[in-house]
Amino acid sequence: MSLRGVQEVIEERISAFGRYLLSFISELGAMITFISRFFYWFWRPPFRIKHIFEQLYFIGNQSLFIIILSATFSGMVLAYQTYFGFKLINVDSLVGPIVAISLAKELAPVLSGLIVAGRAGAAMAAQIGSMKVTEQIDALEVMGIDSFQYLAVPRILAATIALPILSLVFLFVGSLGGQIVGTKVLLIEETLFFSRLSDFMYLGDMYQGVIKAMAFGFIISVIGTYFGFGVERSASGVGKGTNLAVVWGMILVLVSDYFLTTVLVRIL
Repeated sequence: MSLRGVQEVIEERISAFGRYLLSFISELGAMITFISRFFYWFWRPPFRIKHIFEQLYFIGNQSLFIIILSATFSGMVLAYQTYFGFKLINVDSLVGPIVAISLAKELAPVLSGLIVAGRAGAAMAAQIGSMKVTEQIDALEVMGIDSFQYLAVPRILAATIALPILSLVFLFVGSLGGQIVGTKVLLIEETLFFSRLSDFMYLGDMYQGVIKAMAFGFIISVIGTYFGFGVERSASGVGKGTNLAVVWGMILVLVSDYFLTTVLVRIL
């Protein structure tokens, strides 16, 4: 390749990177504006309590089955794997505390967040996207109703409230599943399984999980509603927006988990 050709390739790559960077900055600015609109409308009437409870039922109650199912088998497999690891160094008595701490600080909030992102986050994007495509959002604006306050605020509030509750359910059911496997399958003494729990687990561990779950609920609902409002006016646009909501919701749950952990372990 000639020197001129190399120069053209380099210029093309730099240009592509510049376009990507500008697009990212623009998208980030739009997201920050979207979040600021939530905090603006959060304090302003009318407070749509009915819509909030409807979303609490959809996000919370209708997610219970899959949360309980996932928690049961997560707790069981965690107890199983922990037991065979700790058996090598003869510390079977620590299986119960490790299962409970792992669920409280990490697995319960993270897995609950991933489940809700796949189920409720996708539904938020699809519902709002469909309303945009069928011009129902335009109709709300014509009637003098702010579409953001009507559609986004109740969903964001409900997800921020519901996910910590689902996380606590996950913790309880997962611990119960771990106890069943530990005591009935692995034959660990029932009094021994959780006897040392108070020596290793503190309220701060549970606070970490609850705070993470609240943050994940906020992130998932913001992402879901953001991509819902941003869909193109076509059937394929709704599918694309729903897919982006799920992918980015899950990615941000995992990424934010690391940063939240680094902060929370220092203050709790």
